[in-house]
Amino acid sequence: MVASPFDLLVELERLGRDFAADLPAQEDPGETWVGVGFRLGGQRFVTPMTEVAELLKYPELAPIPRTKGWVRGMANVRGTLLPIMDLNGFLGDHASSLTRLSRVLVVPIENAYTGLLVDEVFGMRHFPRESLGEPPAQVDDRYAPFVSGRVEHDGEQWLVFSMQSLIDDPQFLRVAS
Repeated sequence: MVASPFDLLVELERLGRDFAADLPAQEDPGETWVGVGFRLGGQRFVTPMTEVAELLKYPELAPIPRTKGWVRGMANVRGTLLPIMDLNGFLGDHASSLTRLSRVLVVPIENAYTGLLVDEVFGMRHFPRESLGEPPAQVDDRYAPFVSGRVEHDGEQWLVFSMQSLIDDPQFLRVAS
């Protein structure tokens, strides 16, 4: 006698339950906070996933005359013009040296986007929500206005960098020299 498709599905479900008993139980990872990890100099940062639209390799740029030194230039990314800023340069540190690890974080700014050159991107990072804390008491003055917290995980401390605070900074919007 040929079994109906429904009978076959019932049998598959039974077999799945029988064999699933031998599998380890899935652990609940709990609530996580997701961000994009990046490095400026020797400092590790993470910014909320919601504040980054895209990650890019360093693109070819056209210079923008009469702008501050930390404005690297304008890139054509898939037909959209994207200004590229050197985040190290803006923060008052030395200009970033381009390496094979250099990347651009694309962040929304009003109805457009801007690119921020950073030394390295670590990609998406998941942190237990309970590891989020207040900013450390001692934060480098260059970073302090933009640090909204810290995350400690696996023995490493990451500073939470607020892209929104950066965009709201009047100095960041003054690019003319």
